[in-house]
Amino acid sequence: MRVRDLMVRDVKFCSPETNLGAVAEKFWKEGCGTLPVVENGRVIGIITDRDICIALGTRNLKASETLVKDVALPKLFYSRPDDDIHAALNTMSAQRVRRLPVVDDQGVLLGILCMDDIVLFAEEKGVDLTYHDVIEAMKNICEHRGIYKELAVAR
Repeated sequence: MRVRDLMVRDVKFCSPETNLGAVAEKFWKEGCGTLPVVENGRVIGIITDRDICIALGTRNLKASETLVKDVALPKLFYSRPDDDIHAALNTMSAQRVRRLPVVDDQGVLLGILCMDDIVLFAEEKGVDLTYHDVIEAMKNICEHRGIYKELAVAR
């Protein structure tokens, strides 16, 4: 099974110059919590609702006066449409992300691969994608860090 078999093709996105208020409104209207950041036709990053909450909550900033480029992390993890779904799960696990933009060789946005869709497609004894594959990836993604890990171990 390939990434193209599960990716969402009609992907909403924003630019680095979009303000966080406009991004939040797009999240609300589109029912999503992540947007790829596209500049000059290429994906350069990703922004999440969590990024916005942390930025606004810790910097005492106005959403309408803060740009995506000031908040989005510079790291970009992505997948290609012809990648095996297990390779994408490995990337998600290693990088602890639930979504990967899907890009072509020039970095043009083709889709997005979401853990939600992978979970819905998995089968108990599937040939291409099993519950076990998905649960192992989710365990890695959700693994507690820092103080939260210490609290989890103490339980």
